[in-house]
Amino acid sequence: MRRSGVDASIEAVWRLESARIIAGLARLVRDVGLAEELAQDALVAALEQWPESGVPDNPGAWLMAVGKRRAIDRIRRQRRLEHKLEEIGHGLAAEAGDAEFEVSGDERIEDDVLRLVFTACHPVLSTQARVALTLRMLGGLTTDEIARAFLVPEATVAQRIVRAKRTLSEAGVPFEVPEGPDRAARLSSVLEVVYLIFNEGYAATAGDDWVRTDLCQEALRLGRILAGLAPGEAEVHGLAALMEVQASRTRARTGPCGEPVPLLEQDRALWDRLLIHRGFAALLRAKEIGGPPGPYVLQAAIAACHAQALAPEDTDWAQIAALYEILARVAPSPVVDLNRAVAVGMAHGPGKGLELADALADEPSLRGYHLLPSVRGDLLARLGRRDEARAEFERAARLTRNAPERKALLDRAASLASPD
Repeated sequence: MRRSGVDASIEAVWRLESARIIAGLARLVRDVGLAEELAQDALVAALEQWPESGVPDNPGAWLMAVGKRRAIDRIRRQRRLEHKLEEIGHGLAAEAGDAEFEVSGDERIEDDVLRLVFTACHPVLSTQARVALTLRMLGGLTTDEIARAFLVPEATVAQRIVRAKRTLSEAGVPFEVPEGPDRAARLSSVLEVVYLIFNEGYAATAGDDWVRTDLCQEALRLGRILAGLAPGEAEVHGLAALMEVQASRTRARTGPCGEPVPLLEQDRALWDRLLIHRGFAALLRAKEIGGPPGPYVLQAAIAACHAQALAPEDTDWAQIAALYEILARVAPSPVVDLNRAVAVGMAHGPGKGLELADALADEPSLRGYHLLPSVRGDLLARLGRRDEARAEFERAARLTRNAPERKALLDRAASLASPD
């Protein structure tokens, strides 16, 4: 096999197996940062050896075995870890000699990966650090890929990852799946990270692209993995359902030049019915689990209302407004209130929606949020208050950092200019 072909194979294997390898090593050495370094060592060994020896039949097992051997070498070299060698050295040595990727079945692999998810998304880390660490350890992305996805310098991402691993180590964060009351809070942190990744791909906050499909796909993959790892958690299925349905609109959300296409103007024939079907199935699983609906289940239900409408005029805006009212009680936030204003404006008239939007004018967290003047502009335009609407769209354009969105807002403002 040619060198380029081997490199491509290694990259593919790493994307598929890195989370399992890091998780398996972390279970053994009880240190996520060290586990990631050992996995990287194994990757380097593959890059050096596979072009000559060929890709092994079980590349995941090969990488795990090399990682375990490097763990033994590291522990033996570092005298200060002698106590850890006594605890795990014998077990490591026995497992490292195995030719195959020996674990106690798929269930043990899944347990390890779930532990890795909860560790990488631990609340002790900043949101940015959790996102970077999750994409690195669970997504198998390089620091360069993460940096390009979020439009930040590679050095910044590398620093976030190093600091995150150091923070986890210094805080003594255990490599485990939380139980009891702590589980719900920790799970919320995990879901937040995955949805942040999805949203950055779905509607980029900055840059020249409105949609970044690669980030959406990565978040979808992580959401599906979570649904398999935690099948009894309704909110996990709710998030999966929400992302599946939202992602179904991807092809219809941009025009020929990459410009944003609003929901009510999208060609619904371009919506991916398979993803919608998967989303509905995930939402059904969430409802079957029972219990009061959480924020992701409610948002998925709202997305499902849109997906069920074959034409914009078929949308059940009254139902959507009612769901937003429940969501505002379950997970109150100014952004939810703003979305509710849109739904109320569609269900009960733009005047009612504008009243709700105007009530948010002094909300500190929305002061620099471009969607507030954008929503007000739309409601004002529907009321025939063109000059006020134009000013709001211009203000929204000044606030956004996304180039296609800025152009769309300015075009909307220009369309409202007086004929003379």
